[in-house]
Amino acid sequence: MATVTEQGERHTDRTVPDELVHEFGALLGASSALERIAGRELERRCGIRHAVFEVLLRLARAHERPLAMGDLAGELVLTSGGMTRIIDRMEEAGLVRREPAPGDRRRQLVELTAAGHAKLEEALRVHAETLREHFAGPLSDDQRRVLVDALRTLRTTARKELGALH
Repeated sequence: MATVTEQGERHTDRTVPDELVHEFGALLGASSALERIAGRELERRCGIRHAVFEVLLRLARAHERPLAMGDLAGELVLTSGGMTRIIDRMEEAGLVRREPAPGDRRRQLVELTAAGHAKLEEALRVHAETLREHFAGPLSDDQRRVLVDALRTLRTTARKELGALH
């Protein structure tokens, strides 16, 4: 048997008509769509994938000191193989350089090149334009402030929970 909610949604006896499920789905759907738009624009206008942009950002935040590939992989939640493939492509494009860590040749350190810094500046401009149009544009300043505050609260509580799981 199917029922219809006040919003006109149909639910069968096998579905859970809990509004929280729909609200969480709206959050994930918006996040996924915005991430796809941002990635599309980075590829189209800068010639880089979103994962490469994330690596560029992390390396720039290292403040001129190389980062270990394992640390980068951990921050980006990638396997060591996945990280190696990204860094290989970035090195071929001249965006990064890699060298063995002093005292431990098994560890690889990665740092931005001048071309990597330039690509990051370009990508940051494109990313900011994309976010202004697709994230900030549809919302009022007040809506965006409330949303960002709520997301920060969710991130903080989720990180506490995940910390307890380790």
